[in-house]
Amino acid sequence: MKVYLFFLYFSCLEKILMIITKNIHKYYGDVQVLKGLDLHIKKGEIVAIVGPSGAGKTTLLQILGTLDKPLKEENFELSINNISLKNLSDKELSEFRNNHIGFIFQFHQLLPEFTALENVCIPAYIGKKDKKETEIRAKELLAFLGLSHRIHHKPNELSGGEQQRVAVARALINNPSVILADEPSGNLDSESAKNLHELFFKLRDEFGQTFILVTHNEELAEMTDRKLTMIDGKII
Repeated sequence: MKVYLFFLYFSCLEKILMIITKNIHKYYGDVQVLKGLDLHIKKGEIVAIVGPSGAGKTTLLQILGTLDKPLKEENFELSINNISLKNLSDKELSEFRNNHIGFIFQFHQLLPEFTALENVCIPAYIGKKDKKETEIRAKELLAFLGLSHRIHHKPNELSGGEQQRVAVARALINNPSVILADEPSGNLDSESAKNLHELFFKLRDEFGQTFILVTHNEELAEMTDRKLTMIDGKII
């Protein structure tokens, strides 16, 4: 009976976990950046990862986002939304990334020649989604973010806060399971940063996404469900 309950507990635990990593190692040349890192993040959780520069925060985020890979020689695990990513091909990883992961960067990375609406639609077009349905979804997201009146404006016609909200809409267009944000408010003034921080919680409540935020902003970190500190390639 005890054994049955033990396995039942861990079966239920896996269902509520969005991200599971075990024994993640990463080297750049002779420098070891990640040192056997383990991480469990629940569905719908907003988690902040903090720590000094060079601790490995961005490297971890890139691995979670399938933009980089852990050291294959180590016996590691990496799964997102109950899908193991360990043995997927580059093509399969690209498809998984487009469908399941949204990215928000410190510098919004909007394409200057496209309007707000067009920038938001790009990930869906890459995923070969229907153009009409994509534009309807993009307009809904931009309206939710208070940008209905700016959909035909190009990035240089938008404020910094507006550009970042367009980037948030772009991250959400494919309805991803996970949003990864690397210093998302680092390039904003204090009022815009505060608005963006509050927006993350509103988005989680509205759309149910899991958020992982790498940040040096202590105010943002303290707002999250859980704050993890990285030092020298490990979570302490």
